[in-house]
Amino acid sequence: MNTVGVRTTQNVIIQYPVASVGERILAYLVDRIIQIIYIIAIATLFIRLGITQLWIWITALLIPVLLFRLVFEIFMNGQTPGKRLLKIQVVSLNGTRASIGGFILRWIFSLIDFGVLGGAIAVIIVAAGGKGQRLGDVVAGTTVVKLAAQQEVSANQHFITADENYIPSFAQAIQLSSHDIELMKRALEADELLDNPEPLLKLIEKIKNHLGIVSDLSASALVRTLIKDHSHLTSD
Repeated sequence: MNTVGVRTTQNVIIQYPVASVGERILAYLVDRIIQIIYIIAIATLFIRLGITQLWIWITALLIPVLLFRLVFEIFMNGQTPGKRLLKIQVVSLNGTRASIGGFILRWIFSLIDFGVLGGAIAVIIVAAGGKGQRLGDVVAGTTVVKLAAQQEVSANQHFITADENYIPSFAQAIQLSSHDIELMKRALEADELLDNPEPLLKLIEKIKNHLGIVSDLSASALVRTLIKDHSHLTSD
């Protein structure tokens, strides 16, 4: 399985499985089917209502279809209906959520990726690049990854919470930010779901040095403890 290393702002690289060309094509086809259904429905309605003004047809049909991918990716956190169905998502290579500017760049270059040779250029670049990037992704600094593995995580893995009578082991955990906690959870996912312990090991060493923690706990056990401690210490 091809993976792409996403470098976070903490300089830790987490490997995500790259969405395959087939998955991206299927997602694209699902989106196209939705657009075609929309066009047929609106056109049928306008014909029945006797609407003949060209500007109304353009406003109701052309503009929504052109902006379909851009609007959905912005408001659905890097997903369109097709991507959500296939459980794939646009992410930024710098470890953060793709920016609106990034989504706009992807959309602009999609006119080349999908408009030239029937999308053949996009398929060739994605297949040859190794990081699952079409031309728009290369320009925007994004790629498309699979979410299936992450979505199989149990509720206990996703939400590491402390009991009401929990006693924190490390008071320093209160110094952790919400971004640190999210990064720790992602590193746990990489370790447990993708069998990639390296991000977790690097991250825990940085945290131990930053907080001055000395512990014989394993990396995963220490991270879980720190997450629980932080949850308890910041709950009041």
